[in-house]
Amino acid sequence: MNQTNFAVQGFHISDDKDKLDRNAIHEYLSLESYWAKNIPRQTVETSIDHSICFGVYSDDGSQVGFARVISDCATFAYLCDVFILDAYRKLGLSKWLMETIHRHPKLQGLRRWSLATLDAHGLYEQFGWKALAAPERFLEINVPNIYQSTTKV
Repeated sequence: MNQTNFAVQGFHISDDKDKLDRNAIHEYLSLESYWAKNIPRQTVETSIDHSICFGVYSDDGSQVGFARVISDCATFAYLCDVFILDAYRKLGLSKWLMETIHRHPKLQGLRRWSLATLDAHGLYEQFGWKALAAPERFLEINVPNIYQSTTKV
């Protein structure tokens, strides 16, 4: 496994999937996020298994943040599931996480990156992200309440 580790200010970031606290990731996504409320555990597991993942950890090993990139590692990447736990916000960790993702060796030379956000435009714009240049060229299938069923997994 190609692993990239960075360390700074009592925290470190790693792309080693074996270090991920999948319980914490599922808990945040299913209970705290606005984009994946009630997401089934197996869906989170599958998404992690098929993505490049970044964990942000405190020096005691606790996972305090996460981001996932879906990519062919040649032309396209979709950034998603980005979060820093509330208690660790305002420490510069989200900016550091974005720098780390943008420097990752597998994600160099891509023609297009994409993401969707409700409220973090300011963060992403610091790293060159912009509104779609030609939104009329993009289409989507969007099922916003897909995890809001009565059955929970």
